[in-house]
Amino acid sequence: MPRFAFRLEYHGAPFRGWQRQADAPSVQAAFEAALARLDPAAPAVTGAGRTDTGVHATGQVAHADLARDWDPFRLSEALNHHLRPDPVAVTACARVAEDFHARFGAVARHYLFRVVSRRAPVVIEAGQVWHLRHALDLAPMQAAARALVGRHDFTTFRASLCQAASPVKTLDAIAVSAHDFGGDGTEFRFTLRARSFLHNQVRSIVGTLERVGAGAWPPERVAEALARRDRAACGPVAPPQGLYLTEVRYPRDPFAG
Repeated sequence: MPRFAFRLEYHGAPFRGWQRQADAPSVQAAFEAALARLDPAAPAVTGAGRTDTGVHATGQVAHADLARDWDPFRLSEALNHHLRPDPVAVTACARVAEDFHARFGAVARHYLFRVVSRRAPVVIEAGQVWHLRHALDLAPMQAAARALVGRHDFTTFRASLCQAASPVKTLDAIAVSAHDFGGDGTEFRFTLRARSFLHNQVRSIVGTLERVGAGAWPPERVAEALARRDRAACGPVAPPQGLYLTEVRYPRDPFAG
């Protein structure tokens, strides 16, 4: 059976995350339903990242084995037709080798978290950012974030229900930047890269750094919280609507010409 890779974009608000569930809508179920319209015998789809409830994606990657050897362009067009009206789109499709695996073959995952600081409500991008009415100071957040780069035991920033075998992960990069938003507002963008992440790790990190930016925590407290390896030392967990899975990398780009 020919194997295909798909790059997906979706708005996470209507879904209980990526993973298929018996009693709640999921991105995986929506995508599999669209595939079934084209290939009723198609097996389950495998995704690169199990994004949580309300989390968005611009670069999720999935693979599936189909009975028919489709032209990738026609396959993506047909899937986008059947995905409507769900807020899910196939932005790239490619025929790949049988050993390509969307999840286990990934060498890096990139996440973006968007925080908007301004007094006025966020209207146009409501549900797509974490809106704060108080100001944040960029430099202390940048200083605090540097302590998280590298290989660490991230128990402090791990959800209590996380099923990962080990809390030890390598955070390859984290950056915090500030941008104009809506005249009187500022958008803070947190970008993180690692081979894999723990459950709620990104949201826990962003929620903790927000405390630093708001002046409630000194920057050095983040390093101290990491060293404690204690979930109780973590700051508040940021809400899901500001989080995006933006890219998944492989040794060879499956969508490159």
